[in-house]
Amino acid sequence: MQSSRPLTLLGIIGYGMNRRLQIILGVALLASLLACIFVARNMGNKSAAAPKMVTQKLVAAKTDIKLGTILHDADLTLVDYAGTPPVGTIQEQNKQSLIGRGVIAELYPGEPIQDARLAPAGMGGGLAPTIPSGMRDVAVKVDDVEDLAGFVTPGMHVDVLVIGTPPSTSDNAKPEVTQVRTILQNLQVLSAGSNIQRDAEGKPLTVQVVNLLVTPEQAETLSLASNQAHVQLALRNPLDTKTLDVTGDNLTALYTKNGVKVVHLKVNKPAAPHTYSVEVFNGTKGSVVKFPAPEGQL
Repeated sequence: MQSSRPLTLLGIIGYGMNRRLQIILGVALLASLLACIFVARNMGNKSAAAPKMVTQKLVAAKTDIKLGTILHDADLTLVDYAGTPPVGTIQEQNKQSLIGRGVIAELYPGEPIQDARLAPAGMGGGLAPTIPSGMRDVAVKVDDVEDLAGFVTPGMHVDVLVIGTPPSTSDNAKPEVTQVRTILQNLQVLSAGSNIQRDAEGKPLTVQVVNLLVTPEQAETLSLASNQAHVQLALRNPLDTKTLDVTGDNLTALYTKNGVKVVHLKVNKPAAPHTYSVEVFNGTKGSVVKFPAPEGQL
């Protein structure tokens, strides 16, 4: 005969509460599962509906390309560009149109090439395509040691100074003292580097040359100065574009500025040494002989 535990009122209530709790938890779990499925489906639909980023292949520089270079196929590469490409960039299908064109602004590795930074087709390379209409390029020889040949780069601005002795205005005029004048200001540098020239004996000679962008009138001034005086360049801040009224200087004024004057010392000639005379007789003939006085005696 099986024994049975008598059901009490508290047991019945507890059994009923556990049953309801299980049902509530089951319903909550099922609702959470359905919510996760709904959210996952919505996210998937949104991802599928979002437009994909479109990329294009643009022509870019493979290495550093200097101003004046003629482009070859080996200088070019392709890069992926997402979104709307910059104005003037060249797409892959137009790559061949760049071959043979000259570079008028330096290009950097991986940089998409813009049409405005290249010379028109057929103009070739060098500096000529970089010269704006109405302007000229004049080369100035400079001293690599005392001038700016090692510090000037394309795009910088300089002033031009000349140092020399002005020619006499008449045959009887005395030669003028050495003077310095600022003859041109705020000139743009197109290029700077070495050039091979011939000396008086025909031997090759390396000289430092800076090419400056000037007007035709400035080209005449600069050419005359280069042949008749020593030309020196003064580097200036590219943001400083003011033209100043510079009066110049001369060698004499250099020693008299700020109250400093040249003092010429007067050197007195040494006094004649003191002597004493002795009259000497030789027979009937007499003569006077002078001897220097001993030091300290007169």
